[in-house]
Amino acid sequence: MPRPPGHGPGFEVRRQKIIDVAASLFARQGYAATSINDLGRAVGLAKGALYYYIGSKENLLVEIQSRVMGPLLSRARQIADLDMDPLLRLRLLSESLLTIIYRRLDHIWVYEHDYRSLSGAELKALLGQRSDFEQLISGLLAEVVEQGTFRAMPPRLATLQFLNLHNHTYQWVQPDGQWDAAFLSREYCATLFRGFGAPDHALPKVEERAKAFKRDRPDLPLDPEAEWKSLPAAG
Repeated sequence: MPRPPGHGPGFEVRRQKIIDVAASLFARQGYAATSINDLGRAVGLAKGALYYYIGSKENLLVEIQSRVMGPLLSRARQIADLDMDPLLRLRLLSESLLTIIYRRLDHIWVYEHDYRSLSGAELKALLGQRSDFEQLISGLLAEVVEQGTFRAMPPRLATLQFLNLHNHTYQWVQPDGQWDAAFLSREYCATLFRGFGAPDHALPKVEERAKAFKRDRPDLPLDPEAEWKSLPAAG
């Protein structure tokens, strides 16, 4: 068997391609039902060469999960830390979450269905990331309640409503369809914010501010996989 290339740029490009193919296979067939031989045939590698790139089948699952939660959690923390109205930050976080769902549908499917196949430290780390993300949402919801825009409600229940509306999108959305992430975020937040007791006049205002944020701060993209770069100070 020919030896795979060394750990240069080509190695990493190939490894990332294998992760993408694995996500697609796991999403269609299921993690447990997909064998290493299935993956090897899909990427054109013998088993030994494949293990050289991925280490183990479980490590592939870790990599797929990290493709979702790593950038999403990082961006959610940055959005939560912005010095802006919490209602606007919730709206921005909503669009950021939907953006990665559109971008990584196969990864999201695996993330939602197969994370329990992890064990030990890997499962603990993933559950910790999920908890951290939920706490960011709960914190923003609590801020909006505290300022009087939302009615008083159990924070955990409000968080679950937010997550349930967003997280099931991967089951039906068509990335090349008529609705993009920004449109769905606007519609989802209108439904949620009204249900949470926000006055009608607050909804167009938050949309105007979200539009202005995206227009005026291109250095702070909502896409979780894009880098945030501060613009130089004026003058």
